[in-house]
Amino acid sequence: MKEKSITLLNKAIADELSAVHQYMYFHFRCDDQGYDPLANLFKRTAIEEMMHVERLAERILFLKGEVEMKASEDVKKIHDVKQMLELAAKMETQSAIDYNNWANECSQNADSASKKLFESLVDDEERHFDQYDKEVENLVKFGANYLALQSIEHSKTIASGNAPIE
Repeated sequence: MKEKSITLLNKAIADELSAVHQYMYFHFRCDDQGYDPLANLFKRTAIEEMMHVERLAERILFLKGEVEMKASEDVKKIHDVKQMLELAAKMETQSAIDYNNWANECSQNADSASKKLFESLVDDEERHFDQYDKEVENLVKFGANYLALQSIEHSKTIASGNAPIE
């Protein structure tokens, strides 16, 4: 019974690690283009996904399993902001679907703690989806002006002397 939960938990770790890598790549790209608010959104989400990995790993160890630290996918080298946001929204949607299904499987295997963990992750993934979906809507609604405003915020931060020293 616990072997099935360990397998599902490790699948989730692989997906979360892929998300961390993808979102950090998007963070670097947006930061390089001066889109500070979007860069920060990707960075914050990556950090939350790292915390998911930690929670999943703790559960695997409690079940006396081995934590597999392998990402499920390679980073997609996307430079277009709209495509970044659309991929992020798609990734979050798929994670929510998977975690709902895996919560049900854990329940069927009498593992209510893993079920609860997956259910709590669904809440986070749906919130992430909502954030990315809103950004896509803003980009569609405001077009290039939306990215220009983000770039202006970056310039204001630098001009004010409040930019972090690198």
